[in-house]
Amino acid sequence: MITEYTTQQSDQKFIKGFSKLSKKQKIELISKYFKNPAYAIEILKRYHHEDADTQKLFDEFSENTLSNFYFPFGVAPNFVINHKNYVIPMVIEESSVVAAASSSAKFWSDRGGFRSMVLSTTKIGQVHFSWKGHREKLEKVMPRLKEELIAGSDHITINMNRRGGGIREIELVDMTSYMENYYQLKVNFETVDSMGANFINSCLEEFASILKTFIANHELFNDDEKDISIIMAILSNYTPDCLVRAEVECDITEFDGIDAAMDGHEFAWKFDRAVRIAQIDPHRATTHNKGIFNGIDSVALATGNDFRAIEASGHTYASRNGKYSSLTEVSINGNTFNYSLEVPLAVGTIGGLTSLHPLAKLSLELLGNPDAKELMTIMASVGLANNFGALKSLVTKGIQHGHMKMHLLNILNHFGATEEEKKEAVHYFADKKVSFARVAEYVANKRK
Repeated sequence: MITEYTTQQSDQKFIKGFSKLSKKQKIELISKYFKNPAYAIEILKRYHHEDADTQKLFDEFSENTLSNFYFPFGVAPNFVINHKNYVIPMVIEESSVVAAASSSAKFWSDRGGFRSMVLSTTKIGQVHFSWKGHREKLEKVMPRLKEELIAGSDHITINMNRRGGGIREIELVDMTSYMENYYQLKVNFETVDSMGANFINSCLEEFASILKTFIANHELFNDDEKDISIIMAILSNYTPDCLVRAEVECDITEFDGIDAAMDGHEFAWKFDRAVRIAQIDPHRATTHNKGIFNGIDSVALATGNDFRAIEASGHTYASRNGKYSSLTEVSINGNTFNYSLEVPLAVGTIGGLTSLHPLAKLSLELLGNPDAKELMTIMASVGLANNFGALKSLVTKGIQHGHMKMHLLNILNHFGATEEEKKEAVHYFADKKVSFARVAEYVANKRK
């Protein structure tokens, strides 16, 4: 029974039983919330995939699906990473991001390309619990508890262990100085080529059950100490020990000619100051790091990885010293310019959408079917490329010069420009600054 009802405090209608409706019924019901229901239905159906099996696959990725929300799938060629050539798949709605990545890739491909290395691949999960016993007793039985935790979760870890992964370390963390009776089991995992969220969470929930039984039955604890409350068992998306580094390096004279108004030394000096500002000022650091994730996120989306977890971890890592700061560093020694990025990236190349989404599988094939470590090096290099491109624009012509040129077609589409009008506008603005107001004025004058 599907019902809609209105609360006394609001005119907003609440729907009961929506998830039980067919897709057609959901679309028809939701269409009533629009001024033109027929048009809403038309738009939602327009973006259904023409292949029924593919559409069914997309519908099952999520819940209460009505349609598909398309983003452009593009590529950035000419990336040289660790002496290997890549064409990088990028899913993003902002054309200037792909253009910046491609431009930076071409520039650095003639100067040795990007060097990238994985520093560590450990991921973390926690069992959070409340316990009123004596910490010393729990510390005393930890060796035995670890054995039971590992043995009791063997049915979950057996396949991961065969692939070279599994549980690496289990640690008791006393958090009672922050909250009364609060403790953690902090667990380090290696998940090899999978992101490993489901694996980690399954292990942790099993650990929670084993921990509760262990405390209740161990003879060392008195009756008052046998009461333990499991608060939650969950992985952490902060992965400071799943870390990758990417860098580029060249002689400062290589920047001669990068801008007509300055030589290579002035460019390097301004670039260095721009990075230092991002290390000092959190307002600038936020935008600086956003430029890094323009590249990382677009590859994450293209390969079916969780860009939200990646972003959350990266921003937390940027605050690890007590202040939000730049994820990149610049070093100038004599005439040698080095620019580097260090960022945590928990990614996978098997499992989840990487195995299910047709374009995610195609993206990984385009990259040469990398393992998780290689994908980390690719993502970090693309992030550094996008950041370098943004800073290069900022310290030379300004970010809007290139950005608005790329945005010109979007503005023209806003005014419903014809193909002929677009062609003429691109020619007209070739040597002029682009702004929404100027394009609006241009289109209005042309149409007069």
